[in-house]
Amino acid sequence: MQLYNKLSAQERAQMLKEAGTERLTLSFYQYAHIGNPQLFRDHLFISWDPLEVLGRIYVAYEGINAQLSVPAPRFDEFKAHLDSISFLEGVRLNIAIEQDLKSFLKLTIKVRDKIVADGLSDDQFDVTQKGTHINAQKFNELLNSEGTICVDMRNHYESEIGHFKGAVTPDVDTFRESLPLIEEDLVAHKEDKNLVMYCTGGIRCEKASAYFKHKGFKKVYQLEGGIIEYARQVKNQELENKFVGKNFVFDERRGERISEDIIAQCHQCGAPCDTHINCINEACHLLFIQCDSCGEKMNQCCSDACKETVALPEEAQKALRKGTHNSNKIFKKGRSEVLKFKQ
Repeated sequence: MQLYNKLSAQERAQMLKEAGTERLTLSFYQYAHIGNPQLFRDHLFISWDPLEVLGRIYVAYEGINAQLSVPAPRFDEFKAHLDSISFLEGVRLNIAIEQDLKSFLKLTIKVRDKIVADGLSDDQFDVTQKGTHINAQKFNELLNSEGTICVDMRNHYESEIGHFKGAVTPDVDTFRESLPLIEEDLVAHKEDKNLVMYCTGGIRCEKASAYFKHKGFKKVYQLEGGIIEYARQVKNQELENKFVGKNFVFDERRGERISEDIIAQCHQCGAPCDTHINCINEACHLLFIQCDSCGEKMNQCCSDACKETVALPEEAQKALRKGTHNSNKIFKKGRSEVLKFKQ
């Protein structure tokens, strides 16, 4: 029985284009005890592949973290399957603000040690003792209070293109780096300030809020549903939008526009821009911000060296990559000496 994706991204993109079926991009997560993550992973693939679900899903003993797209006509079938799983019945689905047929081009379900790499030893504190969930209206009220410190729990390349007004935006590459850094910076305010946190969809704040409560912070709040749900509530309830710029998302879209503000700059020329791309050199894939002008000039590459490489015949490029192990280190996020303006 097939338990993995067999189509290339290019083949899938062509199929989606020919099908012309509207798709819904969404995400969800749930902390729960999963006794056999591998068995659960296989069950999901067998159930979702026939529904033409595409996406990136992580399963671990501690739960599930899913970002995916599903054909709109089959959404009810997909939701029914989720509801048939006891710990996923009624789980909140964060529906994307902007839809795109190409948000995901494969169904990838992986078993991981954790559904978010947080670097924490969960046996040292109670992960269920999390912060108070708040909606968009309450979040806005707290932001207006002088007794509030708002912290962005995302990484530098996410907050660079969009964040809440007045938020602390740690200059970190990973979630695990932010936790001790934030604690150190805010240690003097454990008793007197509201610690209000937010992230993309809420999952990072679930663990972080429990961590900070364990560390002695008394008034800990988290934006329920993250930026995605905030934007939806602001629109539906006609609330003031306190988010400026784009919300970075981890799919082929790379961002959803929440406000018309462009707060970032092209990493190559400095022009106003908040469009992330990956360098098209297969041996690089550096994530960075590039404007249309630089994209045309640099052939969607991050450097002259990569531009020269992609100009070579495909066989010559493969020969250069031969014997080179592509570890996660090549997939850097907006930090490289070749990005002249970024430096």
